[in-house]
Amino acid sequence: MSTLDAPLPARTVTRYAIGSLGTGGFATLPGLVLIYYMTDTLGIAAITAGLLVTAAKVWDVIIDPVIGARSDHSLAVTGSRRRFMILGGLLLPLFFVLTFAVPSGMGPGFAGLWVLVAFMATATAFSLFQVPYIALPAELTSSYDQRTRLLSVRVAVLSVAILLFGAGGPALRSLGGEDQALGYLLMALVAGLLIGVAMLLTSGVAERSIPGTAERGNIASNYKDGLAALKRSHAFRVLLLCFALQGLATGVMLAGAQYVATWVLHAESAVTNLFVALIGPALLFAPLWRIVAGRIGKERAFRYASIMFGVAALALVGMTAAPGAWIYFPVALAGAGYAGMQSLPMSMLPDVISHDAKNHGEGSAGIFGGVWTAGETTGMALGATVLALVLAASGYMQSVAGETVTQGPAAINGIILSFSVVPAVLIVVSLLVFRRYPLSQEDIDATPNTSTTPHTEGAQ
Repeated sequence: MSTLDAPLPARTVTRYAIGSLGTGGFATLPGLVLIYYMTDTLGIAAITAGLLVTAAKVWDVIIDPVIGARSDHSLAVTGSRRRFMILGGLLLPLFFVLTFAVPSGMGPGFAGLWVLVAFMATATAFSLFQVPYIALPAELTSSYDQRTRLLSVRVAVLSVAILLFGAGGPALRSLGGEDQALGYLLMALVAGLLIGVAMLLTSGVAERSIPGTAERGNIASNYKDGLAALKRSHAFRVLLLCFALQGLATGVMLAGAQYVATWVLHAESAVTNLFVALIGPALLFAPLWRIVAGRIGKERAFRYASIMFGVAALALVGMTAAPGAWIYFPVALAGAGYAGMQSLPMSMLPDVISHDAKNHGEGSAGIFGGVWTAGETTGMALGATVLALVLAASGYMQSVAGETVTQGPAAINGIILSFSVVPAVLIVVSLLVFRRYPLSQEDIDATPNTSTTPHTEGAQ
């Protein structure tokens, strides 16, 4: 048994998983409150707010393949992707705070520009960490089951992060009282520091002892390499498109959660209860999906998890007739499915990378990670855009801090449909795409380990 086939040390699994406190926090909190911050505090129209968030994420998509290729080069030259991860962990807290530090008295136009620039910088810092982070599982172990274990623990921590930031962020915001701007600033400061610390703690997992052979290339070649990875790997194309569609589904629901709490449940603080209902089952089911996958395979387990989420989302359309506390039950069911929707595709990605390495050689994990992050980011970003389009079409009224508005029935129904029917349809489409996924455990077990680089935990 080679070093990369051996069971991963618990310390490695733990340190890798801690990074999900950072990735989960960044994926959750801006997705939950940023559009709401712009429409209900800065007075920015819903469609404009959605376009601003999307523009920042488009920038993220543009730079992810470049960061992926450069991290491959760093691994080849220095033996580690660590410096990218450290830089991201150091810069993100600063830019995250600036995103929610719009000066008082600034008009909606300039306020929107401020948020756009600051959030673009935040997204860049996040990508510096996230892209190498996603590439690591394929380099930490070549075992099909160990990757499932690694990603299952990561998703358990991710679930904690969603609860911590999804429920704790609005709670911190409320400490500002009537001063909404102060509340958002306090929330951003605490959350940004937690995200940055988690990223820095995880960066040590990126240590490797033997440099590889990847060449740096120019930016044009970085994009060419990313497109080449998509072109040559059918399994990667299918898995990426499926995951992006599911990211779009969860992105719409995440962006709509605060609106559901405020305008459907009539309590801004109810967003905390929504996240508790979502994450409690996710924490319970994250290890269970690993067990299920071990018995029936990741692919079948993933289908069952997705169906569970889709059925739960569709049930929430009942809010149009009878909004109330009953919605926490389907939200809990969605949380159970969400745990599998996250852990299982993420554990399949290293399988895809190692399968590609069998035919095309080592040194492309960062490229795959960059393209994957770009696809995932696109899905989540378009979730906010879809919500903004639905809000605009249904007549949602924006407001500035302290202003009281009343939303019409059409706007309320638009919020509900974006939280139920839209994600359910997207889940169905994603499962139709996943039918073409070609790999199984037999394919992965038959893939010889071409890496000669042992995993180490020592200092660089």
